[in-house]
Amino acid sequence: MKILLIEDEYKIAEFVLKGLTAAGHQVTHVDDGEQGLALILEEAHDVAILDLMLPKLSGFDVLQQAKAAANPVPIIILSAKVDLPDRLKGFEMGADDYLPKPFFVEELLARITLVSKRQKAEEIREISVGHLSLDVVTHQAKWFDVNALLSQREFSLLAYLMRSPGHIYSRQQILKHVWEIHFDPETNLVDVCVRRIKRKLDRGLRGQPSPIESVRGVGYRLRME
Repeated sequence: MKILLIEDEYKIAEFVLKGLTAAGHQVTHVDDGEQGLALILEEAHDVAILDLMLPKLSGFDVLQQAKAAANPVPIIILSAKVDLPDRLKGFEMGADDYLPKPFFVEELLARITLVSKRQKAEEIREISVGHLSLDVVTHQAKWFDVNALLSQREFSLLAYLMRSPGHIYSRQQILKHVWEIHFDPETNLVDVCVRRIKRKLDRGLRGQPSPIESVRGVGYRLRME
């Protein structure tokens, strides 16, 4: 795979470069946020590995701008900021995974493989339910005449709901499936992600209800047309 490493600590960068290269990956390394964001937006990569405490532009700023540009590259945060609020903030902003430092390169490789598999999912090209369709390769969603490019988390959440239209999925079920969080951290990750999907799919439509329906006090379901 072609991997972008955005890390300013020389020893950590050298450690990661050595491990990923030995595993057969092609790695491009930059040591500040501005260069990292430029490469995310201008070049094609299979995965980006992002530190948070970077010169010129913080990792959170890089993540925010990359997701605002609807760039589909999966982003794994690799950071010494290990507190739960920082990790939840990363997920809320669209990170596909979060690996705290210190770490084993074997675990980083496993996470790279996992997010890459989620991203590609090439065995099924399209999922369709009524007027809603989802391209599993490009992450392009279509709702009536509206087309929207979804992030990895948005794609995973919508595809999960599309498994069984009309079935109500709890926030805890969605957290477990989409973020692999197996406990309730009292976070609004799910609600924030749903709002982003709705904004993208409702753009330009008049009078047509969103395909995602909120069930008060329970969770979400895909609306039955």
